[in-house]
Amino acid sequence: MTQPSWNWSDAEQREIALGFDLETFDEGFIENPYPAYRAIRRHNPVCRLPDGTYFISRYRDLVTILRDADRFISDKRVDFKKKFGESALFEHHTTSVVFNDPPLHTRMRALMTPFFSPHALSTLKPRVETFVEGLLDRLEEKRRFDLKLDFAQALPLNLVGDMLGVPVEERTPLADWAVLILGALEPSLTEEDFKKGCDAVDEFKAYLQALIESKRLSPGSRDDFDILGALVDAETLEGKLSELELLHNCIFLLNAGQDTTTSLIVNGVEALFRFPEALEKLRRRPELLATAVDEMLRLESPLQIGNRKCVVDFDLDGHKLPEGAFLHIGIGCANHDESYFDNAESLDIERYPNKHLAFSKGIHTCAGNALGRLEIEVAIGKLLERFPNLHPTGNLVRGPRARFRSVMGYPMAID
Repeated sequence: MTQPSWNWSDAEQREIALGFDLETFDEGFIENPYPAYRAIRRHNPVCRLPDGTYFISRYRDLVTILRDADRFISDKRVDFKKKFGESALFEHHTTSVVFNDPPLHTRMRALMTPFFSPHALSTLKPRVETFVEGLLDRLEEKRRFDLKLDFAQALPLNLVGDMLGVPVEERTPLADWAVLILGALEPSLTEEDFKKGCDAVDEFKAYLQALIESKRLSPGSRDDFDILGALVDAETLEGKLSELELLHNCIFLLNAGQDTTTSLIVNGVEALFRFPEALEKLRRRPELLATAVDEMLRLESPLQIGNRKCVVDFDLDGHKLPEGAFLHIGIGCANHDESYFDNAESLDIERYPNKHLAFSKGIHTCAGNALGRLEIEVAIGKLLERFPNLHPTGNLVRGPRARFRSVMGYPMAID
């Protein structure tokens, strides 16, 4: 793919759209996929890729698919068997709640939803605020730091660590495991990354098995937000998770809660500096923080590409999808759809309503979306309030992933 450009001619856009391939993207696409996405929406909105799968790009088409869980399923056992074989990655990605459908999805989600209720989050907010203040104290001492490594990553990592009841001194490997397991979902997977992903699943499972056993041996008082402990205590209840389900959904909690929240905090701050008028407005009017966070989610969706499988022949707004078609759901692409969002390439922190798809839609709407918003609002709000002279000292560095809007680092200073 050629270097992304907003100045492509109509003929160049058509060429890009008709030749699009998720397995051959380059660094330019990783840095800025949105010009290519615009070309696809205009010239090839239901894009059949060289491997026979489809990339779905328009907002209205994504809404149709995400709301129809009967004809567009999340179960990936057949497709993931081709990709992962009988491996640890296959076991994980076909057991976690995100890649399952009712009734299994309903049962697993019902057990986990209470931990993300308004009451649970209201009791959690002071903990988040205290932890963020501590991180900011350390940043103030350093003066120069990496926003991801020294701030954004630490908050969700430790919050998920609390949720799993992982001792603070044992949390170091969690972030690396998450990156390796999620990285295996990329459309193109090297043999080395496959092995690293499988090893990460095995290591995480072994760690959790020992942690679960220790909780079984010491029931009783637990932290109010220790989800793993609560699920272990509920092992005798009807509808309980099997041990395999428990292990893999705890891994999923780490992956979903840590990687995406980290990316959104960094991407959100970068977007504010890219649009300084929005940053100035937010500093003047901090009451806009909630709508600003939703706009960050739209502009730089942490999960850029999801998946569904079409189980019937389906006419998608004039485009024929065959039964069995594997679909790449262009969340980041649809959230830039100019036919739905005015000034889609700008950061409008007053945009309301903002019906972005960053947390999906339908029965698979992210159960932890309110927790994610809480973390991001507290982190970005307190960062800007504490450091009015905060500024980047270099460019944001992205990871080599298309499915996620990942970040490797973002150097900053407060001098």
